[in-house]
Amino acid sequence: MLKTLSVLTTTLLLSTSTFAAPKDPVVATVNGIQIKKSALEKAYNQNLLFVSDKVVTKQKVLDDLINKALGVNRAKKAKLDKNPIVKEKLEDILYHAQLSKDNEQRLKKIVVTDDDVKEYYNSNPEYRTAHILFRVRALPTKEETQAAISQALKVYEQLKKEPNKFAELANKYSQSSTAPSGGDMGFVPAVRMAPEYYKAIKGKPNDFITPPVRTQFGYHIIKVIAKKDYKTINTAMYKKIVYDKKRDQVLANYFKELRKGQKISVNKQHLK
Repeated sequence: MLKTLSVLTTTLLLSTSTFAAPKDPVVATVNGIQIKKSALEKAYNQNLLFVSDKVVTKQKVLDDLINKALGVNRAKKAKLDKNPIVKEKLEDILYHAQLSKDNEQRLKKIVVTDDDVKEYYNSNPEYRTAHILFRVRALPTKEETQAAISQALKVYEQLKKEPNKFAELANKYSQSSTAPSGGDMGFVPAVRMAPEYYKAIKGKPNDFITPPVRTQFGYHIIKVIAKKDYKTINTAMYKKIVYDKKRDQVLANYFKELRKGQKISVNKQHLK
């Protein structure tokens, strides 16, 4: 009798384990494609990280996953992966993914100290400037360029005689959103200025007015208003700026190494 009960108990246990819920159950199937619970949980947790005007529920997230599966399936049937525009975007994704994979550990080693910030700021101080902008298109005609520089030089000559009229002339002539405020740009870090713009004002004293300076936006006449003292800078912002500089150097070194042994040729005559 005891032997019979033992066999029966063993059979029941085996039967129960056979029908136990799988560790990663399927929560939905879309045309044969399974959506596992782990995928739902991951997507749900990611959605909770973002502010939304809609309540985040697992049903809503599952609906999004189902819609995504339908969209991807439709795209594959339409062979969108062969579309030149899509292929270009996929290449961008692969490029950035590889870049991230190869440099993740290197970037983690970047450290920005207060001394790093100070050294950078001493070489790239922050200025408050005003400007009068004479716009030209990205690809201007020769006539448009000539008209802009001619007008800029005319105003500059007037400013050499009457520098106190800078704000008035900016309000009158500048083709910039800052025109109503006399062209005042406020304090702007060097990295947020066009390189030509910053080069023209770097090291110059207050009230200095530059001759017309060409940037991608057009011709600027720039007035230096003030230079910010290091003690008053936004340290957090400058730590980010210095981090970005160090990151760029890491990537520059990475590509330098990557180019070694590769067959690369450049026809410089076509760069003109």
